[in-house]
Amino acid sequence: MDTYGLIGKSLAHSFSKDYFDEKFRREKINGRYELFELATIEDFPALIHANPEIKGLNVTLPYKQQIIRFLDQIDHIAKIIGAVNTIAIHRKNGVITTKGYNTDAAGFEKLLTSAVPKKTSASALILGNGGAARAVRYVLRSKGIIFKTVCRSGLKADQLTYPMITRSVMESYKLIINTTPVGMYPNINDAPDIPYEYITKDHILIDLIYNPIETVFLRLGKKNQAHTENGTIMLIRQAEKAWTLWNK
Repeated sequence: MDTYGLIGKSLAHSFSKDYFDEKFRREKINGRYELFELATIEDFPALIHANPEIKGLNVTLPYKQQIIRFLDQIDHIAKIIGAVNTIAIHRKNGVITTKGYNTDAAGFEKLLTSAVPKKTSASALILGNGGAARAVRYVLRSKGIIFKTVCRSGLKADQLTYPMITRSVMESYKLIINTTPVGMYPNINDAPDIPYEYITKDHILIDLIYNPIETVFLRLGKKNQAHTENGTIMLIRQAEKAWTLWNK
């Protein structure tokens, strides 16, 4: 049976298996979707060789950048972004070929369109600097949206640290995007360390997390009348894009 799956270090938070199980049932697809937890990315080649039925994989924390060196080919968009979250696996005459893609960008573009009015000119704060943040930056650049990345350390010219987020910064950046796992199941009482008291009805908060449906980050934003969106739209869009790539 054709097998697809998700690789990551800890996958208890993921809805991907439920999503694809339902898709396969609904569309009468003879396939299965499995969760493959890898203690280290070095285990990836062994996984592929030990499971010849695998045709495609999704990639999540913390391997979206680490996976690149193990792949034979990288799609040009994934190469620009510098992160891969989808892998197509082809086997012919005993030869395995892997190609990496980034469907997070397509997913986030769909989410951004849903969350942000067309006429807005809001500048953005991107919380986090991992693989998902790279896809977010790619989309924001393509839309001409000015942004700053907020990191815990390793400050560069276009970045801020969390203590640098003042009232003035919050007034200047009305679109705030959480790309970190802070607040994700099972740590659902956590939230990124930003000054929520300065959030207003003019702010838009986007959380790429979809489990839980409403994070503390979004709840605190909604308390101050901000518009909020979680990552469900992005999850669905990137998953369907991955399915197309696996089967083209």
